[in-house]
Amino acid sequence: MVDIYDELIKTDIRHITVRHEQGAVHAADGYTRASGKVGVCLVTSGPGATNTVSGIASAYMDSIPIVVLTGQVPTGLIGNDAFQEVDIVGITRPCTKHNYLVKRVEDLGKTLKEAFYVARSGRPGPVLVDLPKDVVKAATTYRPIKLVHLRSYNPTYEPNFRQIPKAAALIKEAERPMILTGGGAILSNASEAVRRLAWKIQAPVASTLMGMGAFPGSDPLWLGMIGMHGTYRANMSSATCDLLIAVGVRFSDRVTGKVEKFAPNAKIIHIDIDPTSIRKNIPVSIPIVGDCRLTLEKLNAFLETEELGDPGGVRRPWLDQIREWKATKTLKYVQNEVIKPQYVVEKLCEITNGDAIVATEVGQNQMWAAQYYRFDRPNCFITSGGLGCMGFGFPAAIGAQVAFPDRLVVDIAGDGSIQMNIQEMATAMQYGLPVKIIVLNNSCLGMVRQWQELFYDRRYAHTEMEATPDFVRLAEAYGAVGLRAVRPEDVEPVLKKGLSHPGLVIMDFVVEKEECVYPMVPAGAPITDMLLV
Repeated sequence: MVDIYDELIKTDIRHITVRHEQGAVHAADGYTRASGKVGVCLVTSGPGATNTVSGIASAYMDSIPIVVLTGQVPTGLIGNDAFQEVDIVGITRPCTKHNYLVKRVEDLGKTLKEAFYVARSGRPGPVLVDLPKDVVKAATTYRPIKLVHLRSYNPTYEPNFRQIPKAAALIKEAERPMILTGGGAILSNASEAVRRLAWKIQAPVASTLMGMGAFPGSDPLWLGMIGMHGTYRANMSSATCDLLIAVGVRFSDRVTGKVEKFAPNAKIIHIDIDPTSIRKNIPVSIPIVGDCRLTLEKLNAFLETEELGDPGGVRRPWLDQIREWKATKTLKYVQNEVIKPQYVVEKLCEITNGDAIVATEVGQNQMWAAQYYRFDRPNCFITSGGLGCMGFGFPAAIGAQVAFPDRLVVDIAGDGSIQMNIQEMATAMQYGLPVKIIVLNNSCLGMVRQWQELFYDRRYAHTEMEATPDFVRLAEAYGAVGLRAVRPEDVEPVLKKGLSHPGLVIMDFVVEKEECVYPMVPAGAPITDMLLV
């Protein structure tokens, strides 16, 4: 890729040199999730290309549009086991939306135009372009391409007009409607349309992990996250509702629990741009294939012409039941002499007024962030949902900070996951990216330890992490600021000091080792069978 870099220095393109290729893909991913623009990363052949696979798979599972450019040996050596040759197109075929091997420099401009189009259109996803050395070394005349037309690829954006009245009819009949938002609601910029629908029909709103922020967390109709670690009111509402309006949701196992018991009393309206996602896991009453925002806007417009009566009156018993669940079955923990991780997240939300871009690693830290931080806007919660890729949060936060250099970007991490891409501290320092890292340090792999506690008779096999580094000294070794809190009264001062510092900071919070994430639904159980605190 030396030839590309030799040209890059002649342009005004800002290039961020990361320390590991996995970090490059996660950073491009974080940039995309925060900004809504297509992120790009560029890596060399062989091990450079193979190091991208985890990041590509994470973007694929969450439908994130990125373009990954990989180096390749010269076309004449492909298939000859040349130095640093791998079939990255073959390796990534199962975890990309599409990929390309460019064999002629004359095809390069067209291929790149197509790559960006495919990545961001329809159901978005990662696209890989493999670039042999002789192709990138060659010269050609670039001819701008205005439109891309792929005969076999025509995503459906406009919903079938016949389905809108059918959906409206179910809404008018329902006494206990509920809306469930997923990542598709955010990717399609449908948040405002969701809010309008919810208030018009007086339907409470829950969200999957990927849909956090699609509906304001401070809104009275907000139920919280649904699923394995969802709130009591969200999970119980799904089991009690008579109509479920699913917007950009793929109904993963972490959302539904035991499929046969999911929303057993409900008719389901499922809106999604990907027809293969509809009825894949859950049978639905009314499928609507189309862009979530366009579909909801048409549904809202149709409902404006309909006589809905008094939704707040008809649905008052339903809303009263939810208010009772909110009052009696709250998320809770007991703060004692040891710092509870939930307390750290709550204080972070209080100090920032819910206005930070929050990335997470994967595990308990991820779930506590989703439960205890209030997300009022989309594109502010950046996490690896479908793949659950440890090491995602910090480089993703770097990407978000590049997209929004003047906003507060925080990575909520565990002491295990943060170490998987900790080398990107050097990247953040080199480019002056003031990410704030909050380490919920329990000296173990917390989520696995929780499963061992609850389901394996406390046999803590290989989840203890007694050799955890001193994160304060580690921060200082990179030239950053390191802070530590060991008592509950230290939490607020450390957060305020760390968040106000203009540069990169690690805040190490020594938290209760045996704290668990509750509610929790055991694997394979209905989501109403929750283990509570």
